[in-house]
Amino acid sequence: MAVQQNKKSKSKKGMRRSHHHVPVPALVLCKCGNPTRPHALCPVCGTYRGREYAPATE
Repeated sequence: MAVQQNKKSKSKKGMRRSHHHVPVPALVLCKCGNPTRPHALCPVCGTYRGREYAPATE
């Protein structure tokens, strides 16, 4: 088993973990004005690309 020679500093440890963050989800505004995930139905008005696919959930 490998054993480290020297202790990793907090700075080096942080640099290694810099890509481990959780990305912020992308959001777009629907025509009704509510934020929605791209390429997904709007949860409020039920539209996708200008067409109504699901009834409104109000």
